[in-house]
Amino acid sequence: MKVSELMATPPVCVAPHDSLVEATRLMAQSAVGSLLVIEDGALRGIVTDRDIALRGMGSGLDRETRVDAVMSARMVVVDVNDDLQLAYRTFRRTGVRRLPVLREGEAVGVLTIDDLFLDVLRRLADLLGPVAWSVLREPPGPPSEAGASAEP
Repeated sequence: MKVSELMATPPVCVAPHDSLVEATRLMAQSAVGSLLVIEDGALRGIVTDRDIALRGMGSGLDRETRVDAVMSARMVVVDVNDDLQLAYRTFRRTGVRRLPVLREGEAVGVLTIDDLFLDVLRRLADLLGPVAWSVLREPPGPPSEAGASAEP
């Protein structure tokens, strides 16, 4: 399975000069926890809700502070055609929770650790379905000898 099959697309983006309050509003509107920071079509960084809370407001920065003051410019990325196993290893190795997804150097999506959790849960549900069905369709058997009461 490829990264492209699970990533969120299109990515929600912000410019480096946008304010923290604008970024926060965009995160809330889009129901995301991070924004890709794009300038002139190029990926410049990523800003997360945690960056805004800790590096921004938690450090006493004004809500009008620019996004580039708190964003992470050093990012770990994956390619749209990468195998999901590479993404799993990348999450495990780096400890990040979100990976910008690139196609020929351009940001086209975001893959989150939550996307992988949901995929695992869907696969587990697919496996449990037939098991649950077979259990529910089978009539109960006779009581076991250990559970049967002896009549006098």
